[in-house]
Amino acid sequence: MHTRRHAGTLSRSGRPWRRALSSAALERLLIVDHCAIVGGQDKRTGGLAGRFSAAQAAFAGIFIVTGLGLLSVGATLPILPRYVSGPLGGGDLEVGIVTGAFAITGLACRPLAGHLADRRGRKRVVLVGSLLTAVSGLLLFVPAGIVGVIASRLFLGAGEGAVYTAGSAWIVDLAPPERRGRIIGLYGLAIWGGLALGPPLGELVLHASSFDWVWAVATAAPLLGALVAIRIPERFRPRHDYEYERALLAREALRPGLGLALGIVGYAAMAAFVVLHLDQRAIGHGAAVFAAFAVSVVAMRVVGGWLPDRYGSIRCAIGAALVEAAGLVVIAAADSFAAALIGAMAMGAGFSLLFPSLALLVVNRVPEERRGVAMGTFTAFFDLGMGVGGPLAGAAAALGGYSAAFALAAACALATVAVALTLRRASAGLPAPAPAPP
Repeated sequence: MHTRRHAGTLSRSGRPWRRALSSAALERLLIVDHCAIVGGQDKRTGGLAGRFSAAQAAFAGIFIVTGLGLLSVGATLPILPRYVSGPLGGGDLEVGIVTGAFAITGLACRPLAGHLADRRGRKRVVLVGSLLTAVSGLLLFVPAGIVGVIASRLFLGAGEGAVYTAGSAWIVDLAPPERRGRIIGLYGLAIWGGLALGPPLGELVLHASSFDWVWAVATAAPLLGALVAIRIPERFRPRHDYEYERALLAREALRPGLGLALGIVGYAAMAAFVVLHLDQRAIGHGAAVFAAFAVSVVAMRVVGGWLPDRYGSIRCAIGAALVEAAGLVVIAAADSFAAALIGAMAMGAGFSLLFPSLALLVVNRVPEERRGVAMGTFTAFFDLGMGVGGPLAGAAAALGGYSAAFALAAACALATVAVALTLRRASAGLPAPAPAPP
């Protein structure tokens, strides 16, 4: 009844919803069964459909901005190694440094970006991140050799980290509490989409023209994203009197982040060694197996993204880690293409649900005005997992063969289960965070 009265008042007044309703009323009106929205106008709630559509449009805009930023990352991903080893005359060491420089600033800047998103607003940080990503593309035009390329990658890591961290907090602001897990999972597809479409686009542009045109694409994509971001309305209003205003890290995200980092080791092993592992066993088709893994990740996000909301974040995190570990064990022991394919799809399904399950746990443990720093802390563990997981898997492969790398990754996934179990005990009886006042 309360919702109908507000909606009716809104439709009669004709005033913009941002002025007509307080932020608390907006929260209540966004918590709506999507099935109740019919043909753009909900018969039961009057002007509510337009409100819900505005939230959906904002989510789509943030998704596009993030996807364009990751398109810039993906477009240069297969091109830079050839550029460094070819025209710049670098060796394997230089290629490795150029590739890894991106993760350094990504890891360092995500917590800072989250802090700034809470203090200055999500939109401003997304815009700055998009512009930093564009600057990274422009720096590739500068004839500064390998040092210039490293500088470009450092800007890219900072920009991408800022966009995704602030965007994560922004989409959670828009999401009804009972759908946060699904929304977080769907938003993650912006990364997979950009990284999937970027490499073939970069290859196509390079074959059709030159390195400079690849750099132009890497510059134009985030600039277009910035233009889109300018048009997205922001509901969140920063509060400057909050007791944690100076905090750059969120304690609530540390253990979920550790669980994420342990789960990421499986992805690092998959990306680095699945092709070599299957070739060594005379199975081959490693690229197809990795493609099956990627398809499984996307499919599970789309089809099963509702599972953390329905069954709980900790329960789903435990199940996801167990499925990931099982898939990695199957890959380690695979003696046929079919076995490797099954293992990769199982590993992808578990890996797909792990991030949104743990992220949902984080955002549900902090109030709105700390979501940015919480997501910044949490997503930094992704970079940490990749940065540490790759060398760990490599050391295991050097000592015991490629199977040992996947066995180590499976053990790390099982360690994620242990972390989730400690979170379940710590969360027992934990009250939900109070919403921010209007």
